[in-house]
Amino acid sequence: MIKGSAIEEKPWQLSIQVDQKHGDESMKFKLSVTGDLHIGGLMLKLVEKIKTQQDWSDHALWWEQRKCWLLKTHWTLDKCGIQADAFLRYTPQHKPLLLQLPNMKTIRMTVSFSSMVFKAVEEICRILNIRRSEELSLLKPPEDWSKRKKKKDKNSPEEDIWDIWDALNVGQGGTGPMYNKTMTATYDPENGMPMSATSLWFGENPLAESQPNLPPAELSKIYKPLSHVDKAENNGGWLDSARSLMEQDIQDDDKLLLRFKYNVFFDLNPKYDAVRITQLYEQARWAIMLEEIDCTDEEMLMFGSLQYHICKLTMSTEPLENSSEPEIDEVEAALSNLEVTLESGHTDRILEDITDIPKLADTLRLFRPKRLTLRPYKEYWFVFKDTTISYFKSKEAASGEPIEQLQLRGCEVVPDVNVTEKKFGIKLLLPVADGMNEVYIRCDNETQYAKWKAACILASKGKTMAYSSYKTEVKNIQSFLQMKSLAPPPGQATPDLDAMEMNAECFVSPRYSKKHKTKQLTARILEAQQNIAKLSLMEAKLRFIQAWQSLPEFGINYYIVKFKGSKKDEILGISYNRMIRIDMSSGMPVTTWRFANMKQWNVNWEIRQVTIEFDQNVVIAFCCVSCDCKVVHEFIGGYIFLSTRSKDQNETLDEELFLKLTGGQE
Repeated sequence: MIKGSAIEEKPWQLSIQVDQKHGDESMKFKLSVTGDLHIGGLMLKLVEKIKTQQDWSDHALWWEQRKCWLLKTHWTLDKCGIQADAFLRYTPQHKPLLLQLPNMKTIRMTVSFSSMVFKAVEEICRILNIRRSEELSLLKPPEDWSKRKKKKDKNSPEEDIWDIWDALNVGQGGTGPMYNKTMTATYDPENGMPMSATSLWFGENPLAESQPNLPPAELSKIYKPLSHVDKAENNGGWLDSARSLMEQDIQDDDKLLLRFKYNVFFDLNPKYDAVRITQLYEQARWAIMLEEIDCTDEEMLMFGSLQYHICKLTMSTEPLENSSEPEIDEVEAALSNLEVTLESGHTDRILEDITDIPKLADTLRLFRPKRLTLRPYKEYWFVFKDTTISYFKSKEAASGEPIEQLQLRGCEVVPDVNVTEKKFGIKLLLPVADGMNEVYIRCDNETQYAKWKAACILASKGKTMAYSSYKTEVKNIQSFLQMKSLAPPPGQATPDLDAMEMNAECFVSPRYSKKHKTKQLTARILEAQQNIAKLSLMEAKLRFIQAWQSLPEFGINYYIVKFKGSKKDEILGISYNRMIRIDMSSGMPVTTWRFANMKQWNVNWEIRQVTIEFDQNVVIAFCCVSCDCKVVHEFIGGYIFLSTRSKDQNETLDEELFLKLTGGQE
């Protein structure tokens, strides 16, 4: 008995700091504990010693030195590895956080600092009424932006921060969300259209309203041309989705950016996504205004006219929330009909006539880029059938063997258009073993371009022109070209410049506004706006988003990497469907690899190297310079995860699959 008591563990002192809510002063305690005490028992012992009557249910233990939460309450101190030198904090799991939304407005809300970021963003989006939270994440502000904010003049006006909890009057920890994923739409029995709109469910929501454009002077203060290197450094700020905010050194009232991270916007529905569509429009608008994405002068003017139209409708005194707007209903009826057709499984409705797949045949011009050439286009007779383009020397030669056949399945279709200059080109990036081959096709007019581009888009997805969506695609392209046209519709009177009460310079980037006088810019925006004057507010936002998505650089996130075997740093662009190797000095693409051709990828966590294997034994390996390789690994896995979504599923996410694809084996 004496021997047994001699080896019995002696109690030791453990230091714990108790953090209070609402900024009250923290308290420090020393508890006498043994290694076999479990975490739950430690918290109980602590609360008994505090002797303060309050709700401690949201508190948990945080281990300061290891930067980890002790959430497994059945684990003992020995199992956790906690000894006398450990410093623990008994702190609330939900803490205040400043979030800058895509519309650049900042809100304060209480967020879980103990859940992994993936779950925290899901909670944030549920409160803000944004569906498909998997498309968003949290981004650290750029360092120079943070420094600029700290140096701000003390006399300058404080930033307008909206406290979301006061506004919503909901409970602690996100227990009263504005949006409930169990809500389902009700449908009119006569026309089959949804009856319950977002506004009817939730009332007025300020997050669904577009923000007014900044005056040119204020816009120029935040405008900063970004190189590929700048963009790469900014993209390194994405938080790790598999770790909590506290584990990533985020503190109370720190500021983070809530942004759409993955550029695949699934199931956008105007009836139920008022906030989501508006915030997506705002992110697109700021990307254009701050030139975070390149666009032509013609496209900038188109975006400016859409912004003016949206701003005009938002400021209008006429009620906009009426869900029975004919323009919206007609568009949604067509979309709903197409959706039902595609999902019904009746192949006789999907295909117009399976025995006679349509084909296109016409004279077009072709160019294959080679070094030291002046890009001469040559005329050929083109035939488009199934998912293949064949071209011949002439129409008469079409009965023989083609000069070449272009297999479009898995290719990338990029517009090369300038409506003002009557330039209607299509750039095709065709997948080959070591990357992509470029082919340029030039059409003669808008109608020809719309038909051929629509066929190319379907063929890239493995579909033919027999699909009913072909005609819809042609109409969408024609509508987009009309929107880009600066010429007013036939019979339309010349716009009155005095009718524009807003400064035209508010709707274009500072660099573009310097190219034109204010009167000239006003006239061009008003002329372009006449082409879209009949669009409703929601339809105009969707058109803006679609136009943004059509830009060649849309959705590409840049990172500085060093490829295995190379001595110099290079840029790696990652999009939803491909990876692009870019020369840092020239900014020109070197090689493109598509995710569709990827066989597997893995990370060597010891040397932080990403290795990817593609079809035909193509293997690439690189180390990340501008960020941790986990950020790039998560982007690749995240896009593959999002590609598994389907409308058959409910909105419950497969969290386990997401972590498996993005979490790695660190």
